Amino acid sequence: MSGTIRQQKYGKLLLRELSEIFQQDKKGILGNLFVSIAEVRVSPDLSVAKVYISMMMEADKKKALDRLNSHKSEIRKALGLRIRNQARIVPELIFLVDEVEENAMKMDALIKSLNIPPDSEASKGKK
Repeated sequence: MSGTIRQQKYGKLLLRELSEIFQQDKKGILGNLFVSIAEVRVSPDLSVAKVYISMMMEADKKKALDRLNSHKSEIRKALGLRIRNQARIVPELIFLVDEVEENAMKMDALIKSLNIPPDSEASKGKK
């Protein structure tokens, strides 16, 4: 997480509150989606929050992201109700897919698929 301490604290607050909103999801915003919030990055003026969503079990991530974006106003309203006593501004939410875990899995699979022969000089020197 980068930015000032103020941005980091506000980002953590948003992460916690958005996580609870998604967990409680009584209005069916997410449907049967299983999402988790990986990170929230806030602009210096605290008016924009980039929310990185992890969707490991979801096959069609674009469709899931479109669903989140179509309900953005409802999510922002619920967030505003939760943070109204702690913040003056309810930031504009920008949902992005967090690809860190997927990239790590791809790298792990790639490393496992490598066929590296043992170094003959190193094995002779060890004997």
